Amino acid sequence: MARLELKTLKQSLKAMIVKECDKDVEPESIRDEELLIGGALALDSLDALQICLAVKDQYGVRIEGSVAAQRALGSVNALAATIMDAQPD
Repeated sequence: MARLELKTLKQSLKAMIVKECDKDVEPESIRDEELLIGGALALDSLDALQICLAVKDQYGVRIEGSVAAQRALGSVNALAATIMDAQPD
């Protein structure tokens, strides 16, 4: 897989979150540092599972365990960093 570009990745993640969690917001309105679970988007544990499954399907990155999921789903920045860290150099 080609190395991902961070800005493009963040835009894709925001669109994916809106789609997978069925939120009626524009992806661009989600701030990179915004708290995802329990924040302004009001995402819950089911949404977290949807996001983790979508990340696995789209990027081949498994987010397993509550600690890893909590860290990865802290914000769009954290989710993007998790995916980028899993990419080969």
